[in-house]
Amino acid sequence: MILTAGVGSGHNSAAAAVQQACASRADIVEVQVVDVLQVSSALYRDVLGKGYFVLVKEMPWLVEWAYDASDPPFGRRGPIDPWTWMNAIPVVRAIKRFRPTAIVCTHFLPAQLMASLLLRGVINARTAVVTTDYDFQGLWLTSAFHALFVAREEGRVVLTALGLPADRVSATGIPIAAMPNDVHTRDAGKPPMLLISAGAKGGDYAVAVVRQTLHMRSPFTATIVCGYNDALRRRIEALVAPAGDRYRVVGFTAEMPQLLRRADLFVGKPGGLSASECMAAGLPMVLVNPIPGQEVRNGDYLLEQGAAVRCNNTAAIGWKIDELLREPGRLQRMQAAAQRIGCPDAAADVLNGLLDGPFRPLVVTRAAQKSILAASERRVVATDLTGPSALVRLVDQATGSTVALLRSEELGDLQKRYAGPDGGLELRRDLAPVSLRWEARRLLRAMLRGDDVLPVRVESLSAPPRTLGG
Repeated sequence: MILTAGVGSGHNSAAAAVQQACASRADIVEVQVVDVLQVSSALYRDVLGKGYFVLVKEMPWLVEWAYDASDPPFGRRGPIDPWTWMNAIPVVRAIKRFRPTAIVCTHFLPAQLMASLLLRGVINARTAVVTTDYDFQGLWLTSAFHALFVAREEGRVVLTALGLPADRVSATGIPIAAMPNDVHTRDAGKPPMLLISAGAKGGDYAVAVVRQTLHMRSPFTATIVCGYNDALRRRIEALVAPAGDRYRVVGFTAEMPQLLRRADLFVGKPGGLSASECMAAGLPMVLVNPIPGQEVRNGDYLLEQGAAVRCNNTAAIGWKIDELLREPGRLQRMQAAAQRIGCPDAAADVLNGLLDGPFRPLVVTRAAQKSILAASERRVVATDLTGPSALVRLVDQATGSTVALLRSEELGDLQKRYAGPDGGLELRRDLAPVSLRWEARRLLRAMLRGDDVLPVRVESLSAPPRTLGG
C-alpha cells in the first residue's frame, strides 16, 4: 500500500512512481494507492490542501515561518491530535481491508499515522518513509518505521549524526516516473529549446516569465506547459502569437518525460519532483518564484551543484537566460552537473531497501526524541551527549539491525527484568502481573513482532573518552 497526501502534485507523483516500480518485481502481487486527504472530510482536505496554496500566494512569509518552526527533529511529539485521528479513520479501515505486507508513505501525515499504528500493534507491515524534497525536514521523523529514504547524502549524514542508525536511513533520491528508453541526443546545431513550466497555479507570474523571454536576443525555441489551467494557456497563447512558431503552448500532457529529454533548459519552480525529473534527464534549471521553505532549499542544493541558476527578479529573466546561453560551454557544464546528481532509479531503490531490509521496525522512545531534539538545538551530534540523556541502541543479535533508540536512563527497567548471561538483554513477552511502564510496553510490543523472545545487545552512542595523546 502506498499512502500519499495531495498537497501539491509532488507527493502523489512520487507515489505513482513507486507504484510503477512495483510492476517490475515478481514478489509484489497487488498494489493500492491511497490519498489520505481524498478519503478524509472535505473540511480537513480544504484546510490542508487548498489552505496551503492560499498561504503560499497571500502570506509566503507565514509559510516560511511554519517550515522553520516544524524543522527541528522531533519538535512535535506526543499523540496525534483528535481532529487528525478522526479524519484518519477511513485510512485505518482501508489498511485493515487491504492487509498490506508493506507500506510506503510519500507524505509526513500518513507517516506519522503509521508510526502510531505500529506502536499500537494495529499493523504488522514493513513501513517506509520517503521524503520528497532535497533538504530533510524534521517534520518527517516519526517514532517508528522500518526504513527512511532521503533525497541526498547530506540528509543521511545529518540524521545519523543526530543518532538515527545508519542501517535505517538511505539516500536514494526522490522517486520519479521511469524515463523513456529512447535516449534523445540534444542537437547542438539547433537553437536551444526552453521548457517553461507555467503550472496550474502559475497565473500572472507565469505570464510575466513568458513575456520576458520575448525580449531575449539569443536564438531559441520554447515549449510552455500550462497543465489543466485552460485560462492561463489561452492568455499565453495570445501573448506569444506574434512570435510565430518559436513558441509551442500546451495544456496537460502525458509527454512530459519526452519533453524533459528534448529540452536544453528548464524554466520554473524547484519543486522536489520537478527538480528530480530534470536532474534525471540531465536538464539544468532556471529557478523562478520558489515557495519559501522547501523549494528555496531545493534551489540552494541545485545551485551548489552547478545544475541551476536562480532569477529573483522577473524583469531579469530574459537577460539571465541570454547570459547563460551566450557563455561558451556553460550550458553543457550545467547539463553534466544535472546528470551527475540525477537519481532515475530512486523508486526501485526504495522498494529494494524496504522489502530486502529489516523486518522489525525501529522504535524511537519519547525520551530519545527529546535527546535528539536537544542535540539539534545545541548543534551537537549524538556522540557528544553524555550522562542520563545519552543515546543507546538495541541491536537484534540475530540480524544485526537496530530495533530501538532510547536514552541510557531508560535501560534500568529493561536490565532488571531481561538481563542476559552475556551482558545483553533477552526481551520477552511480559506476562507478569506487575507490568512495565506504558512506554516500555509499547517498545516491547513493536520490537517482538509476535516472537516470545528477542536477544539484543546494547550499543552506546557516546564517544569514548580521549587521552591527552590522541
